[in-house]
Amino acid sequence: MPETTDTPAMTLTIAGSEATGGAGAQADLKTFQELGTFGMVALTCIVSFNPKDQWNHRFVPVETQVIQDQIEAIFGNYGPEVLDTVKLGMMGSPATISTVAAAIAARKPKNLVLDPVLICKGQEPGHAQDTDNALKAELLPLASFVTPNHFETEQLAGMKVETLEDLQTAAAEIHRLSGAAVLAKGGVRIAGEDAVDVFVDADGLEVLRAPKIGEHAVSGAGCSLAAAVTAELAKGATPREAARRAKEFVTAGIKQRVAGNTPFDALWQGGLRG
Repeated sequence: MPETTDTPAMTLTIAGSEATGGAGAQADLKTFQELGTFGMVALTCIVSFNPKDQWNHRFVPVETQVIQDQIEAIFGNYGPEVLDTVKLGMMGSPATISTVAAAIAARKPKNLVLDPVLICKGQEPGHAQDTDNALKAELLPLASFVTPNHFETEQLAGMKVETLEDLQTAAAEIHRLSGAAVLAKGGVRIAGEDAVDVFVDADGLEVLRAPKIGEHAVSGAGCSLAAAVTAELAKGATPREAARRAKEFVTAGIKQRVAGNTPFDALWQGGLRG
């Protein structure tokens, strides 16, 4: 067979492991593969659902030196001129956030997609609050694209979000505060027949709609949405194009969701070809 010089776009996720495969780095890597990019991961923490405790999270942080080592290996191999698109997922602690922020600031990727995971169920409330504050102070200013869920949108915008109009106002406020493109996820939590998300960038606002599929949130939808945005940006899409494609990808994945013994189903990243 003839040799080819075509190489895929490169995508890195810095995120936590979720062992059952529905969310976290596992979902990110599957999304990268489905959308035609070469995926890499630097793990920040290990999350294991506990079937003996109502499926709450068991959370173990990765040592900060190990996080640094992973990022050093990845960028040492490819370099920031090749690897210019990075997704940030669950950090889990202020120390991890500071470590990752320093590594990102030193390498300055063109596209930095922040999925601002603010709360890990099972963490101590005080620790979670410290993590939230560190994320807002250290990672949000570095981001070029932010994908908050309903709760995170309320926290980042400082307001309640109950209607589509609220979601639009909040997304615009997060864009104003951060300067980043914003894809604020309303999903099933906004009343109506459609699952709605709001995209805002310097060129204006757009409401993305798809008919709701069930009335319950699906594990991995947020991770996969941000990972799909990351993959599309790495391939050269504009932020608005990436948001539209990510919405399509997640909607298809929810239609093909996977059920287990947890009280929530998991999105399947192969939905577009299912």
